[in-house]
Amino acid sequence: MIITTTPTIQGKTITEYKGIVVGEVISGVDFVKDFAAGLTNFFGGRSKSYEGELIEARSNALREMQHRAEILGANAVVGVDIDYEVLGTANNMLMVTVSGTAVVIE
Repeated sequence: MIITTTPTIQGKTITEYKGIVVGEVISGVDFVKDFAAGLTNFFGGRSKSYEGELIEARSNALREMQHRAEILGANAVVGVDIDYEVLGTANNMLMVTVSGTAVVIE
């Protein structure tokens, strides 16, 4: 399945629009990852624990969106948008939302 942020796919013709599809993931950060990220924040550098959590959440959201497109009979998703948000009273939850238009291409 082709998944793209562009509204069209070069060299392909969209023959049918199936509708909007969304994948959402809300991921909590555990104490160990939060503590390690706090040390990185204090000493500087990249937070591998948060980066790993972000990569996994984004991958899961994309996979969920693709699955929903397949259920609709689509073979591509165009116009994909990825949004990130921090949730929770302690800002320790990450929400990743991926949305696009499920289409059939030739």
